[in-house]
Amino acid sequence: MTATTTLIVDGANVVGSVPDGWWHDRRGAAERLRDGLVAYGESGLPGLADPPVELVLVVEGAARGVASVDGVRVESADGSGDDRIVELVAARPEGRPCVVVTADRGLRARVEALGARVTGPRTVRPAGTGGRRAYGR
Repeated sequence: MTATTTLIVDGANVVGSVPDGWWHDRRGAAERLRDGLVAYGESGLPGLADPPVELVLVVEGAARGVASVDGVRVESADGSGDDRIVELVAARPEGRPCVVVTADRGLRARVEALGARVTGPRTVRPAGTGGRRAYGR
């Protein structure tokens, strides 16, 4: 049996990876990202996480207060989203695989030191029209 993988998404970093006007409605952009992530809980991330996947979206700033939905737990960071992600990685059950989605180099180094794997925003937000898009406008 495959262990459940915790997939932690750096909401601000992933939303900010595509200049699609997200800055006009940060909360709405985080909600669209959250909704697009649901499918990954069922299908996993090829090559990174087989299902089942525990999905956690970390939001901060104007996106604080975005509600969780079935399949995606939303964590609102009181301060730095990066610090909250590091806390979540450190607090995961012993032996549980963890993947963090971010392009932030500093955060990457911090979570890799704790044993997490890291992948970039395009993993959950592919560019172009081909393939599944996890984030819609």
